[in-house]
Amino acid sequence: MRKLPGLYAITDRSMSNLSHPEIVERLLAGGARWIQIRDKSATARELFEAVRACLPLTRAAGATLIVNDRVDVALTTDADGVHLGQEDLSVEEAREILGPEKIIGVSTHSRAQFEAALETSADYLALGPIYPTESKENPDPVVGLDLLQEVRRRTERPLVAIGGIDRSRIPDILAAGADSIALISALYPLPEGPEGPEGFNLTSPPEIARSVRELLELFPESLR
Repeated sequence: MRKLPGLYAITDRSMSNLSHPEIVERLLAGGARWIQIRDKSATARELFEAVRACLPLTRAAGATLIVNDRVDVALTTDADGVHLGQEDLSVEEAREILGPEKIIGVSTHSRAQFEAALETSADYLALGPIYPTESKENPDPVVGLDLLQEVRRRTERPLVAIGGIDRSRIPDILAAGADSIALISALYPLPEGPEGPEGFNLTSPPEIARSVRELLELFPESLR
């Protein structure tokens, strides 16, 4: 069974004026060791180029690189794995394409979806949103800590919590049984200064490395 670190970092270009490789460099500098490349607006070519540029960085650091949604990009770049949503290929379809050694995770947003995921060969299961989130245009209904505690009792596979989680909520998420916490907005604090039209400072990127270091201090040593 694969072990995930406590911090599951997800790239998001909409929260910075940086490229995916620049974001990954900063995540790694802060100590992140499990990174997902996520870009819902990128073309297949753009995502392929981004992942291909990021892989040498993560491999040099001994980190894991996961591709969001796109099994084809994970296959052609030889990324470490793929994270699937409910609208993507099934876990077993992705497994047939990627093979037994690649990591496959799957998002679930209800008890029924989680139970269905338990019947697959997914290496880890994600549940969310735990809290209201602004990282998705059309978020699924909030599932809350109660369901997180309930599904923890249903599996020994790594359990990832996602959705609306800021630094103040990390202790509660860990206490509810999550092995790993997927973070997006918490990684990209707005720098001081005038904000650009997209909500971030156009002249000073967010201090991602420092943010990661501070977040890691909230996890027990065994999860860093």
